[in-house]
Amino acid sequence: VQLQAFGGGLVQAGGSLRLSCAASGFTISNYQMGWFHQAPGKERDFVAAISRGGSSTSYADSVKGRFTISRDNAKNTVYLQMNGLKPEDTAVYYCGAASKDGGSLMRHTAYDYWGQGTLVTVSS
Repeated sequence: VQLQAFGGGLVQAGGSLRLSCAASGFTISNYQMGWFHQAPGKERDFVAAISRGGSSTSYADSVKGRFTISRDNAKNTVYLQMNGLKPEDTAVYYCGAASKDGGSLMRHTAYDYWGQGTLVTVSS
């Protein structure tokens, strides 16, 4: 079972990046998926989550209107489109897979599997 996140990099403020998270060893259609980020010295914080079929999404207030989470179950991949990036978005971004219903997807404890993270650096 593996989640591999990629697509991070260095971008100027106002720019865009698209992160991808590819799953292997399991089928993401059975899982709710989420993105979190973690800046140096800080906790892992919720960014966005998406339901199994993709019809329902949720976002942290700090990224609403700028980030979009989506998924392609046929490709076993989830995405995070990040527009209007700000220096405060700088962090390692992780994707997670949650199998159970009922838990808050805003809490990292709800997730069963995590990817290794991809670094996003936004310069001012």
